[in-house]
Amino acid sequence: MAEEPTVELWARDEVRFQQYGSRCRLGVPPEVKDPVLLHHPTPKSVGYFGAVRLRDGKCLFAREANRFDALTVWAFLQLLQHRTCQSRRRVVVIADNAKYHHAKLHPPWPQAHEGQLALDYLPSYSPDLNAIERVWKLTRKLCTHEVYFPNLEAVITAVEAQFAQWAPGNETLRRLRSI
Repeated sequence: MAEEPTVELWARDEVRFQQYGSRCRLGVPPEVKDPVLLHHPTPKSVGYFGAVRLRDGKCLFAREANRFDALTVWAFLQLLQHRTCQSRRRVVVIADNAKYHHAKLHPPWPQAHEGQLALDYLPSYSPDLNAIERVWKLTRKLCTHEVYFPNLEAVITAVEAQFAQWAPGNETLRRLRSI
């Protein structure tokens, strides 16, 4: 289906990036007890919805301020549908089987856009089949792995800078679909 010219195949999911604090020891004389700097007791995080077009690696990301639920999933689907409606191709969105993806809140909406947009759900417990999971892993590797962030805004800046580079399409992301 990914190679069919009349279909745009998108992989969609959500992710959270956390601001982990750091714990460090300073080099001090042996007679002085090493100070330990602890992080905030609960890690702060920021959530994103994301979708990647498998044909060329084009991406769409949206920050979620609160939590992932049926309303926010529906809002992102509407954004994705709005951004893809000019293509004149049938859009198939691959998603995992999270309960709020199947909420009774939005069944009439996909039915209203049935010829233009279709939702295809992966089997339960198979996140490795969703190409966007590899995008999240690459984002963590490039942006957040072994990096200290003094605040949540620094996490947002790093992640969104990477997303901005990937938005128009990227060969690396296009190749992720075939792994």
